[in-house]
Amino acid sequence: MKRSYTIFIFAMFILIVGACSNSNGTEKDQNEGTAVETTVANEETPLTAHATMINTQGEKVGTAKLEQVDDGVMIFIEASGLTPGLHGFHVHEKGKCDPPDFESAGGHFNPTNKEHGFDNPKGPHAGDLPNIEADEEGYVRAEVLANMVTLEKGKKNSLFKKGGTTLMIHSQLDDYKSQPAGNSGDRVSCGVIEK
Repeated sequence: MKRSYTIFIFAMFILIVGACSNSNGTEKDQNEGTAVETTVANEETPLTAHATMINTQGEKVGTAKLEQVDDGVMIFIEASGLTPGLHGFHVHEKGKCDPPDFESAGGHFNPTNKEHGFDNPKGPHAGDLPNIEADEEGYVRAEVLANMVTLEKGKKNSLFKKGGTTLMIHSQLDDYKSQPAGNSGDRVSCGVIEK
């Protein structure tokens, strides 16, 4: 009898403690729900940009989408009309793409005054990017991380600096060391980076 009574008391204790913690949990969940809603409401939209790629005749040949990520800016590029093989790909310092030579885009984006090239001990430029590869039909689709730039305005390495910036595809591959542009040949496709 004494044992049954002890079990009964223990079971009642468990029920009471469970009910109290459930009640507290409900309040906590409601408060957390409010906190979550507030957090969601305060989240900023990811910083993004785009570029319309044109060829030396001024014709649209592709697009690029840019998105701010933790490590820099992710660039998703698609373009056609290229020669098959590897091509130098860079961010240039001015927001102008005047065909046919795209010299209006200036040199590589280089806010830290480095030399060109990933294989250069005095480099690279912030605008130096990995080569991209066009297939046998001259089509390229690539995802490239630009880890030395940002889409945040007001920063020294922002792609939205005064005067703007561009994306550039060259006719040949970038050797990652020759000055000033990796011996990557002519500028064959250009796109102004815009919001």
